[in-house]
Amino acid sequence: MSVPNVFRGALRVPVIAAPMFLVSGPDLVIEACKAGVAGTLPSLNARPAAQFGEWLTRIDRELAEHRAAHPGAPVAPYGINLILHPSNTRLPEDLALIVEHRVPFVITSLGHPGEVVKAVHAYGGLVFSDIIHAYHARKAAAAGVDGIIAVAGGAGGHAGTQSPFSLIREIREFWDGALVLAGAISDGASVRAAETMGADFAYMGTRFIATRESMAQDDYKRMLVDSGPGDVVYTDAISGTNANFLWPSLERAGFDREQLGVNFGKGKLHGIADEARAWRDVWSAGHGVATIHDVVPVAELVDRLAAEYRSACALPPSPALAT
Repeated sequence: MSVPNVFRGALRVPVIAAPMFLVSGPDLVIEACKAGVAGTLPSLNARPAAQFGEWLTRIDRELAEHRAAHPGAPVAPYGINLILHPSNTRLPEDLALIVEHRVPFVITSLGHPGEVVKAVHAYGGLVFSDIIHAYHARKAAAAGVDGIIAVAGGAGGHAGTQSPFSLIREIREFWDGALVLAGAISDGASVRAAETMGADFAYMGTRFIATRESMAQDDYKRMLVDSGPGDVVYTDAISGTNANFLWPSLERAGFDREQLGVNFGKGKLHGIADEARAWRDVWSAGHGVATIHDVVPVAELVDRLAAEYRSACALPPSPALAT
């Protein structure tokens, strides 16, 4: 396994709080990094575009102040997610701000990361690329990324369907760089399991929706806590790309559950503005809802994750083993 230097000694638990559309904002990022997990957000969550630069300035300032006030305490790096699809007309402007602020790591989605790799590597930053198939992982590796994020079955948002056990082991056959696993990870024991399979970090999104600092509506947080895996529906009806959503929000938006298996979007991503309106009213979550029962501050959640992770690391071998 290969952990980049920017992460070494900076985390209390090997977790990246995933960038979530309309959910992850500067409050969540700052509190996550201060607590000891890497915080991230999509650049498109800043609206209008000018607000993105303001967010980066605030994140840089508050993390620097925290480091000065708490010397020796772990402060995690932060990352920004860029959507590379042609419908994202803000990409050049947002990438320029990322370069200006020397963002520690960038996460690319829905497109070839080659140009982003060039720009970010020029100032010494890292680029991670999220994928749902090993085929795309190979293409990302060939483009020179520093890390691969394997978005396996059960993850929230635009997830794949391949088992995390299968996907992570398949990628490890050809990739020895940083590897991140996403898919129904919501506690410290699952983080440790991801490491055991070969990941360097766990990618946690759904669990961080149910925090005080997330930008999610209160109704969204309550729905997430009240839901279980059976309430998670995998459909392309919202954006044209398959993703996991909470059934109660789909029902409220007028969808028929039996029709959601039909290929609504025919594989085409809608425009960013249209998709933003859809995701505002229809709420995403992964199978990690199974063990999410409360809404807590980020600092409290990270304390809990760290304790669970330490306990999982200390588990004895199975008593079924021969001695």
